[in-house]
Amino acid sequence: MAGRLLANLIVMGSGIIGRAVFQAYRQALANASKSGVAQEAMENAVRKAGKAINEQEARQILGVTEKTSWEEILQKYDKLFENNAKAGSFYLQSKVHRAKECLEDVYRSKANGPPS
Repeated sequence: MAGRLLANLIVMGSGIIGRAVFQAYRQALANASKSGVAQEAMENAVRKAGKAINEQEARQILGVTEKTSWEEILQKYDKLFENNAKAGSFYLQSKVHRAKECLEDVYRSKANGPPS
């Protein structure tokens, strides 16, 4: 009998606590919406996602100049990409890839076509 009563109290207590936590979470979301915190967080996420690499940074990452041919850029890219694949640095490998993509866009716009 005591065990059944204790189990009943635990179940009822956890239900009450669960509802209170849910209600507090809803209130916190409502407060965040009123104060603009949610909107600001969303704007920051969009701003961070939109940070594209610029041409100067791309050239610096690949170690090339403005006069470097597309073939040389591809050679540098392949070498750096493979070296970072072996060393296990996914971050650097990603930066090298983004730099190549950026310069690819630059060369396309200058030549009005895809680089060869």
